[in-house]
Amino acid sequence: MRKLNGIAASPGIAIGTVYLYRDDVPRIPRYRIREDQLEAERNRLQEAISRAVVDIKAIQTGNDSEPNGDEYKILDSHRMMLEDPSFQSSIEDRLEQEKYNIEWILARTVKEMTSKLGMADDEYLRERTTDIYDMAKRVLDHLMERSRPQLADLDEEVVLIAHDLMPSDAVAMNKRMVQAIAMDAGGKTSHTAIIARSFEIPAVLGLRSITRLVSGGEQIILDGNHGVVIIDPDAETVEQYRQLQGKLEEHEARLMRLNNLPGETTDGKLILLNGNIEIPEEVEGVMNHGADGIGLYRSEFLFLNASGLPSEDEQYQSYRRVLESMAGRPVTIRTLDVGGDKVSPQIDTGSEKNPILGWRAIRVCLSETEIFRTQLRALLRASVHGKLQIMFPMISGIQELNRATEILEEVREELKSREIPFESDIPVGAMIEVPSAALTADTLARKADFFSIGTNDLIQYTIAVDRGNEKTAYLYEPFHPGVLRLIRIVIDSAHAEGISVAMCGEMAGDPVATVVLLGLGLDEFSMGAVGIPEVKRIIRSVSMADAEELVGTIMDMRSASEIDEAVRTYMHERFQLDTL
Repeated sequence: MRKLNGIAASPGIAIGTVYLYRDDVPRIPRYRIREDQLEAERNRLQEAISRAVVDIKAIQTGNDSEPNGDEYKILDSHRMMLEDPSFQSSIEDRLEQEKYNIEWILARTVKEMTSKLGMADDEYLRERTTDIYDMAKRVLDHLMERSRPQLADLDEEVVLIAHDLMPSDAVAMNKRMVQAIAMDAGGKTSHTAIIARSFEIPAVLGLRSITRLVSGGEQIILDGNHGVVIIDPDAETVEQYRQLQGKLEEHEARLMRLNNLPGETTDGKLILLNGNIEIPEEVEGVMNHGADGIGLYRSEFLFLNASGLPSEDEQYQSYRRVLESMAGRPVTIRTLDVGGDKVSPQIDTGSEKNPILGWRAIRVCLSETEIFRTQLRALLRASVHGKLQIMFPMISGIQELNRATEILEEVREELKSREIPFESDIPVGAMIEVPSAALTADTLARKADFFSIGTNDLIQYTIAVDRGNEKTAYLYEPFHPGVLRLIRIVIDSAHAEGISVAMCGEMAGDPVATVVLLGLGLDEFSMGAVGIPEVKRIIRSVSMADAEELVGTIMDMRSASEIDEAVRTYMHERFQLDTL
């Protein structure tokens, strides 16, 4: 029996048999060509690209993919990359300069395209290299007349093990026969993870060496809730996980019965429960888990494309798609938040000694005003297709909020003069992520229509701890008295001015924190879609009086550890959070 720990990419438990999928990259030939052979090599490239496009369309048709579905859009992005004239011309230019065979030229070009992306700190940006590799690999297969294994032909239930499953492979696989997915590579924002969550297939990624530890046919347990994989488990472990699997299925079935019920406390306080999304494909999961709306749409994914900044129309179509899909439910779209640990190939944030405290988020937008105005135009145009709310990230004081809203007003006037329609009454909010914003929330509340607390950064900045630093991660305490006091200041200041407060950081999706946040007066919770039913269960099982009593007790405590112990004890005794 061997236990591995990886990244919990899609929840659920599977017990099954290993199917080891190998699709190793072939050795790329390299040889010189003559001037009179260049045209033949160009023709080979064009033919291979055309055949790859046909392959993609066949997969889309063969899977009966919905045009707005995750898998359809992923493959559509691959097709657009293949048909992009700049991609083809970059290969042909290098072919003419270096005069090597087209397979070698293609491989070299793709390596250069992905090298910068692969070194980025931002996980979403790193994962986009997989799309480029997938697209190029399909072209190489045709150039080298190579056949790929067909996951669509799976005819028995298996746990799929791979080094790095290409997005097109994930789309084409027979999903009815795939109980779970485990990979050496990948992360939470990879397309494989997105597809797995979309089809509710448990997945653990980033295991590094699992393909070297199995050969196929072994029994395996995969726990997508905790990121655990157990190879060749003993009988006792299998029985333990079968019982846990049964409990989880029963618990999830009970939670899903809450989907159409409001997040209302036992004494009648209505709390809105929203979903966080990175890309439009995640809307379906938000709707399936009973969300009231989208509390955070991180728009920067559009700006992490290596081929260039998104046009106004590209942004408009993306925002429109989400707004229409939510069918009148509110959608809060955060304006561009790059810099810090989010690297965009098209926006040079430079080399900073301390990027987390540097040129990022709203600071970039207020400097690169043309990029900002383009996004605001797209947002306003899309507003006619749903219930849009616009939110500015990392506001540190009233001057930034004033300037951002001034630019928004200028863009409104521009669209009016061009007779382009948009909704006139769009709520505009500020993210509270830094202590200066929390401490001046009374001033900001007179200007903003709503607040959303970004606890990931607020906690980091309040305690002066880099949560990515393993030496200081233990200091990252959501229940630190200083953090709780700042949250209370923000909520009280907002309510005094008659505006609502949401929270879109990880703390909002942590069931242990639910009653504390209720007692502090939070109006809206926004989180990953799968967390909504559990938080809703807790809210519907407690009164505001009980929540306020708990907060009254812990706010007199002096340390984070004391508060944490008290809250966990309360939540485990009352809601049995430790039984699953």
